[in-house]
This record gives sequence, structure tokens and C-alpha cells, in this order.
Amino acid sequence: MTENESFLKTARQVITDEAKALEVLADGLDERFAEAVRTILNATGRIIVSGIGKSGHIGHKIAATLASTGTPAYFVHPAEASHGDLGMLSKGDVVLAISNSGEAPELANLLAFTRRFGIPLIGLSSEPESTLMKQADVHLLIPSMGEACGFGMVPSISTTLTLAMGDALAIALMKYRDFRPENFRDFHPGGKLGARLSKVRDLMHTGTALPLIGSDTPMSEVLLEISQKGFGVAGVTDADGALTGIITDGDLRRHMDGLLNNTAAQVMTENPTTIAPGALAEEAVAIMNERKITSLFVVDPDGPARAEGLLHIHDCLRVGLG
Repeated sequence: MTENESFLKTARQVITDEAKALEVLADGLDERFAEAVRTILNATGRIIVSGIGKSGHIGHKIAATLASTGTPAYFVHPAEASHGDLGMLSKGDVVLAISNSGEAPELANLLAFTRRFGIPLIGLSSEPESTLMKQADVHLLIPSMGEACGFGMVPSISTTLTLAMGDALAIALMKYRDFRPENFRDFHPGGKLGARLSKVRDLMHTGTALPLIGSDTPMSEVLLEISQKGFGVAGVTDADGALTGIITDGDLRRHMDGLLNNTAAQVMTENPTTIAPGALAEEAVAIMNERKITSLFVVDPDGPARAEGLLHIHDCLRVGLG
């Protein structure tokens, strides 16, 4: 066996072992998981996640996932908790304590605090008879299947199972609360994910920036409006201000002969494609790409059909969409 083949064999074995363990975890879930979900749903405060070492690293991720999916949560380091951070806990909170062995001494003061003040404690461990699980009100048990290293020294299978249990909790809570993709925008305003979850109203141009003209406007004035506003289009409105058409470069080319003798209504394309202000900007990009257009007027489908804004493809490209 070559060196490369040896590397690949080991890697495949690690992943296979972890995948098998995940199947065992899924098959073993029972009413205790549902009880953990209900305990968190009943909390009037926050979910405090704690753990030491690799469990702490996983705990940080679980707390972040809970917080970003609609369940207020934060991570408290158990050692720091013993030096003042226990003051961050209060009635109404729920503690999720993580320890694979269930015997991490750093958790002792945190566990004692929850018992003293009646704060619900969810234990996550692979040892049902451990100190943590004996103290806990709710038990999340992960199967004890060793580690992928083969001699039980390198947290790998255990951390994968702990992470998966945390993800299962977060997503079960998210679905129960009907937390939708658009809600992610409130928790992920920055970065690529924030851009993907931007709504049309977050990026659109409004007010005097809109290139709008009446249906009887002479084309000489329409050309000035298109030039001054810089979007390459103009929206045409009726006497009530409702958007009835759009004039684009294509419309100008089709009416080149005698263009300046026409009015906006004679040149425009009727019933232009529009988008709602509450739609995701990513949806707007998809529409523009499909229709091979560069702008969309924004119209509330439940409103009076007036143009509330204009979204240009450049606005989407600027935030990383497209």
C-alpha cells in the first residue's frame, strides 16, 4: 500500500465510523429528546450552554446555532462561571451542560447553582450513570462508541455525535417556531448569507430616484428622464399613479423611426414584470437573469399598483448576489 493509499484508507475509515455512529444516534432518539425540546420551549429566559475542552468548542457552536435560529442562547465557560459568570444565570433560563464522560470537575459549581436555584438542567453525555446525568432534569444520551482513532484518546466520534445532537435540537425548535428563511436576515445581516437573505426593500431605490413618467409624456422628456436617473429604463404611470408600462432600450430601438413624435404610452411595453418589496433579492436576481433584463420595478401585490421602488442588477451585484 502506498503512502497516499494509506492516508485515504484512514480518512475513509474515520468518516465511515462517524457515519455509523450517527445512524445509531438517530435510531436511539426517544421521548427524552422531545422532553429537552419542550423544556427549552418553556424557558422564559435564555439557553445557557456550557462545557470544557472539546465539549466546550462544540458548545460554542451549538449556542451560536440556537441563537441564529430563533432560540436566545449563549455559551458560558464553566471555569469563568465559578469566578462570577454564574451571575449571568437567572430564573427562567435553561442550562445545557455538555460532557462526554459526565464527570468534568469544572462543571461542578454550575451544576450546583442550577440545583440550588431551580434552573432546569439538560445533560448531554455518553455516560448515563455519570454525575452530570444524575444531576440533570433531562437526559440527552449519545451512544458510547469509542473514538475514530481506535484507542479512545482523540475526541472525534463523540464530538460529531454531540454536534449532531445540538443541530437536531436547534432545527427541531426552529421548525416548531415556524422560523422561515426570511427570518434569517434579522440574525445574519452581514456576509454572504446576509446578502442572500436581503429583501428587495433593503436594496431598492425609492422616492425622487425613481424614473417615472406619465403616459402622455412626450418621448423627448422621457429620454431626459431615462438619462438623468441612470437606470436605462422609465416606468409609465396612469392618471392614478399606477404603473402601467415600462420603456427600455429595446422599446426605443423598436420605435426609432419617428420616436420623438410619440408619447410614452405609444412606446412602452405594457404590464411590466415587477416584484414585491418583501421578496428576497435573490429571487429578483433569478427573475432578471431568466428574463434577461437589468431592472425590476417594485410593486406591492396587495397595494394600489404604484411603483414603490426600483431594483437594478448592479444593486444586487454590489452586495454579492448575481
